[in-house]
Amino acid sequence: MSESISVRLPKELVDRLDNLAKQTGRTKTYYIQEALLEKVSDLELVYLAQKREEDLRAGRSKTHTLEEVIEANGLADKI
Repeated sequence: MSESISVRLPKELVDRLDNLAKQTGRTKTYYIQEALLEKVSDLELVYLAQKREEDLRAGRSKTHTLEEVIEANGLADKI
């Protein structure tokens, strides 16, 4: 299911999207969705990494050595 949102964009960006869409035969919506998907994925990685670091520094989370992960997951014989 899709959901619509309304966004105001600078004219220069809309012109660039129009040109790209015309040159490639795709829609502006396609390129907006592609750009947002890529950017949101990047932002998720950045902000989740920052949250993880904050949790580590505050003692709300801990790290594990590679050896601990291997042992906990029964992977010793796979290496």
